[in-house]
Amino acid sequence: MDHFIVSARKYRPQTFNTVVGQSHITTTLKNAIKNRQLAHAFLFCGPRGVGKTTCARILAKTINCENMQPDGEACNECTSCRSFNDGASLNIHELDAASNNSVEDIRTLTEQVRYAPQAGRYKVYIIDEVHMLSSAAFNAFLKTLEEPPPYAIFILATTEKHKILPTILSRCQIFDFKRINPEDTVHHLQEICDKEAIKAEKPALQVIAQKSEGCMRDALSILDKIVSFTNGELSYRNTLEHLNILDDDYYFKLVDAMFNQDLPTALLLYDDINQKGFEGDLVLNGFAEFIRNLLVCGDEKTALLLEVVDSFKDRYIAAAQKTSPAWLISALNILSEAEITYKGARNKKLHVELTLIKLTYLSQAIALVDEGGVVKKKSTDTVRPVAFKRINPPVLSPAASEDPLPSQKNKTGSGRDQAVPEAASPVEKKQQAVSDGAAVQPENPSGSNAATTPTLGALIKIRKQIARKQAQADSTPVTLTMDHLQEAWNGYIDKLHGQKNHSAVTNFKSARIRITDNNNFDIVVESNIQQKFIEQERGALVEHLQSFFNNRSLSYTILVEETQADALPQDRPLTSREQYQKMIEQYPMVKELKERLKLELDY
Repeated sequence: MDHFIVSARKYRPQTFNTVVGQSHITTTLKNAIKNRQLAHAFLFCGPRGVGKTTCARILAKTINCENMQPDGEACNECTSCRSFNDGASLNIHELDAASNNSVEDIRTLTEQVRYAPQAGRYKVYIIDEVHMLSSAAFNAFLKTLEEPPPYAIFILATTEKHKILPTILSRCQIFDFKRINPEDTVHHLQEICDKEAIKAEKPALQVIAQKSEGCMRDALSILDKIVSFTNGELSYRNTLEHLNILDDDYYFKLVDAMFNQDLPTALLLYDDINQKGFEGDLVLNGFAEFIRNLLVCGDEKTALLLEVVDSFKDRYIAAAQKTSPAWLISALNILSEAEITYKGARNKKLHVELTLIKLTYLSQAIALVDEGGVVKKKSTDTVRPVAFKRINPPVLSPAASEDPLPSQKNKTGSGRDQAVPEAASPVEKKQQAVSDGAAVQPENPSGSNAATTPTLGALIKIRKQIARKQAQADSTPVTLTMDHLQEAWNGYIDKLHGQKNHSAVTNFKSARIRITDNNNFDIVVESNIQQKFIEQERGALVEHLQSFFNNRSLSYTILVEETQADALPQDRPLTSREQYQKMIEQYPMVKELKERLKLELDY
């Protein structure tokens, strides 16, 4: 049985011209070799499987080639090239920094650099996954990397450039490798299939290129697996089956059912997908990618971003013309949110079905929004001023103006104006009638008295407020004394008790009050919690106190003062020395016993 070699190793490029998708780097390296302008240190960085280590090996082989070609390529026929191809070259040293990342490994490497090559012009040191080196190993490598011997060249390769020290980056010539585009990947896979006599459909190779996401090594590994699975015949169907990818035909059917608001068809399609073993998150992710493709192919400018099989491009364009961007964007939002919350859902199938229900009736929701039936948009063009009703100020009777306090009003209990001047206007008469509780009949041009106007209750409140403010302004303020302040304080506590605010009552009773001047006093509390309870009642308390003292300038300040009991130091356990001192004070014989026995105490 012949020894099997995977395609990624069997078809590894041997010259710069065979490297796929990195022409900007291979051209630069060939020109540097031809012009003899080689740097002493290179850093190859980029995604996995795009040719970093391959280019490093080709560079090492080419600069030691004995019969270099005019275009800067190795001949692959001289002794140096053959020894390199056989893996027996003594001028090329590879170090895997992932497993050799200590200072001792780097010191061993720097000691080898001192010896000149026995054959060839350069000794090349390739350090792969260089970002795995420790900080100490990087520091030990700095001096050698900065000033190596003229025959030594270092090539560092990494997938995580940001983890390398800036001092290392400044000493290297940096080359950034890019992902390989799907067209180059398909072309390279087709060449390998032709060499291996493999029957492969182009749509199958396109699916492999999309699945590899720009990594040639992954594409070759997938190709080997599918060749083994299909016995050398790659078709679009068996490729989808092997890669566990849902066919786009299902998504086209789902979109058609959603446009027609055919919910049973959509649910049956998902049930068919579920029976085939596809997980819900895979369906949501695939459907979101499908909607994205519809969105980008709707415009000629973004049609280049469409990465699908050639046989489906026409169907995508036709479906995109029938859909609106509003529906596509809304569907993407729904699918994105469903994919994020999928992991937290208990019933995964129901979660996906609810998402499909939303998408099925999404067109109807968008239509309602466009008609303004759901969302009320602001219309600045039709803004109209608010129609206020003109209300004449109330007319106070002489009796009300002469009455300084509400307590001094007529003992009959009405307190209303007792007379209206004969020259009063009809509006004033109507206001007076309303304040007396009389029903006012509006003037009806048609002569019918069926409708009546509501009573103007707000007018009564306005009149009372004006009368109260006028009475308070005319009255003499009550002097702020401790007895009056305590009386007002207890009155507010009774008010809180009537409101069943027991927490506030407790804190108000435990607080202390003291007068600072004629218009200010302090409320002294013992904790921040008590302060918060009193602070919550600030508005009502100020109104109560100002009304009691007839003084609008009255105010207070809340102070937090610790009591003497809180300031006392807490009891603490005695130390060993203090316990001994207390013991010998109470029992002197203990000290004598210690001295006679010559004991030492461990404090």
